[in-house]
Amino acid sequence: MCLLLWWVIALPIYSTERPLKKATLMPLWEPQAQFAGYYVAFDKGLYAKHGIDLTILRAGPGHSPVDALKKGAADFAILWLTSALRHRAAGIPLVNLAQTNQRSSMLLIAKKTSGIDTIADMDGKKVGLWEGDVSIPPRALFARHHIKIHAVRQSHTVNLFLRGGIDVTSAMWFNEYHTIINSGIDPEELNVFFLRDRGMNLLEDGIYALQNTVSHDPELAAAFVEASLQGWRYAFAHPDEALDIVINYMHEAHLPANRVHQRWMLERMRDLMMPADTQTKLGELREQDYVAVGRTMQEQGLIDDYPDYNDFAWRADGEEK
Repeated sequence: MCLLLWWVIALPIYSTERPLKKATLMPLWEPQAQFAGYYVAFDKGLYAKHGIDLTILRAGPGHSPVDALKKGAADFAILWLTSALRHRAAGIPLVNLAQTNQRSSMLLIAKKTSGIDTIADMDGKKVGLWEGDVSIPPRALFARHHIKIHAVRQSHTVNLFLRGGIDVTSAMWFNEYHTIINSGIDPEELNVFFLRDRGMNLLEDGIYALQNTVSHDPELAAAFVEASLQGWRYAFAHPDEALDIVINYMHEAHLPANRVHQRWMLERMRDLMMPADTQTKLGELREQDYVAVGRTMQEQGLIDDYPDYNDFAWRADGEEK
């Protein structure tokens, strides 16, 4: 049985002909179905089968995946594309190994009683924004539409919105939106604005590493990506088992675990990673999506420039994407 001790997962011993290569992963947040594929791949021994002795590091408040990569504490990390480009522009040689989310899940939500029916109606309103890079998409949207909001620091809950403390809340489709409707608010009472439908498909979760890590051991990078994607495929094909695995790790991390909410999260991750209306392969970062994000960030003055697609999007066979 896998044990979670002080938020670090110790890999069980598997017999193999070759010694397993040690590697570390830092997710973007605490254990939840947003990262089901990695926990499933770990729990089912897929990393070990691909020659990897993996440790999944503690994530969440106070733990930065980018800092962990930069300091050598993590070999792989889950980051948003916007965050990766910003840090790449700052001199951290990040490369995208796999783009798991093919669509942005970010929303802005207002109650219909607020009279906010359009993005323009948010001008001058109190809008909850998370700190750091996760505020880039809504800020870019407001800048594009020349809208000035009253930004209010948003915590990791939607309580301020539910209590009427802000007019608009930031939310993720797979998480906060479900929390809001489960609080007793009917979906018909909300105006929901998908940023991706307003020209801001700023892709989120992807697998990243430093260029030096990939150059030093491309086989390890390729094996990690393949095992991770296999974990996601297994999770989507066996959702009940995947939820059991994720919730087990949540319990070991002393986190509240609502199975209904985690199921919603897993189903939405499938929608985001494997959209029914696209032929994009699981894990593929399409060049047109990458360029669109880079140009948007450049237009908004968030970065001066962005690297060539083929320098940023890595693939195991070394061919151009």
